[in-house]
Order: sequence, then C-alpha cells, then structure tokens
Amino acid sequence: MVTTKDIEYIVGEVTMVGRLALPDGTDQRPAVLIAHEGNGLSDRQRANAERLAELGYVAFALDYYGGGRLLTDRDEMLRHFTEIQSDQALTRARGAAGLDVLLAEPRTDPAKVAAIGYCFGGAVALELARAGKDLKAVVGFHASLSTPTPGDAANITGSVLVCMGADDPIIPLDQRVAFEEEMRAARVDWRMNLYGGAQHSFTNPDADPANAPMPGIVYHEASAKRSWRAMLDLFDEVLA
Repeated sequence: MVTTKDIEYIVGEVTMVGRLALPDGTDQRPAVLIAHEGNGLSDRQRANAERLAELGYVAFALDYYGGGRLLTDRDEMLRHFTEIQSDQALTRARGAAGLDVLLAEPRTDPAKVAAIGYCFGGAVALELARAGKDLKAVVGFHASLSTPTPGDAANITGSVLVCMGADDPIIPLDQRVAFEEEMRAARVDWRMNLYGGAQHSFTNPDADPANAPMPGIVYHEASAKRSWRAMLDLFDEVLA
C-alpha cells in the first residue's frame, strides 16, 4: 500500500510543493528523486512517484518553479523556464533542495539514491550529478543535455542513462554529440538510448502537437514504455 503526501519546502524566498510517495513497510528503501518537465509539476509526475513507490522505492517529485503546479499560461511558463534555464546555480540549488527533502525522509536509504528528470528536469538531475551529489543513478528522458561547465562531469560518481528521441528537434544531434564527448572525457559510466520515430516529450501522453508551444512535442507510446523499462533495468543494476 502506497502512502503519499505533499511537502512544502523553501528555496530562497520561493515555496515549493512536492509529492512524496512511500512504499508499504517501515524499512529503509532505495529512493528516487523526480524532476518535472518545463511546464511545471504535473499529476503525471505525481503518479510516477506513486508508480515507483509501488515498486518499492521511496519517491519524491520535486518542484523547481514554486507552488507545485502545472503552468498553463505560456508566458508564465517561459518566464519561469528562462529564469532557471539561464542560471546554473539556481538549477542546482532547486534540485538540491528537492534532494534534501528526499534524504530527510527516514525511509530513504541514503546510500541508494537516484535522480530522474523529464525535459529540463533531466538537466536538473544531470546538474545534481555534475555538482557531485551522491547519486547511484541519473536518468534523463528527452532531457536537455547541455551545460556551461562540461568539466564538472568529473564529479559524477554514479551511472548515467539518457533516453532520447532520435528525431527530437529540440535536443539536436550536436547537443547529443557534445554530451557524449563530455561523458567520455570524464570517464563516466554512461549510456544513451535513441528511440527511432520518437521526438520530444515522447513519454508524455498529454503531448499534443496541435497545442504545443513549439514543433516536435509528440507522445510515442512504444518509446515511453521502452525507456521506463531501461530505467528500471539500471535501477536493478545499481540500487539493488
């Protein structure tokens, strides 16, 4: 039986609201931090926290904008996104604050922690690893891969998996190539899964090209299922 609760926490002067999901039992369990997409914390990411808890993980879906909500106004979303996307220190601070909430949960095994993220949330997870946080696994789904400090990859201590759409126009080939070079130079244990026919936001069933703020935002069911399975395979390898 999964238990969930919303947790408020402060980063600077901003009140964040994330969703914690706990598996049945009282023992310490491996834990997963979840960073949402660029439009805010959605019910889908809250559901992913519950989904992981059902599998025995402590899971916390963090909030990196504030208010714990999905942003439906395009201008508001772009304002929040531009603020965090342009400030690496802010990205890391808001990710680290969510990680602190997860680590403060008594059910969390601090030696077995992973971070996953979707879209810019993938960048949040990767920046935590680049900052040297003790993460055994980092997984990015259609993640933003660029960083202003590629040399910081030397601080990554865990395994990295990025699951990318081969036809993603938002994360182009040159960004993938630069990421490969970054991982190789730092001798990271990394892997990149490319899914043919998949574009950006391929894990999101609500991704609607007709209403998307830019081209290339399309759900791809097969790739969504395959990437989730790839994540669980990595967890079985490094969190068991």
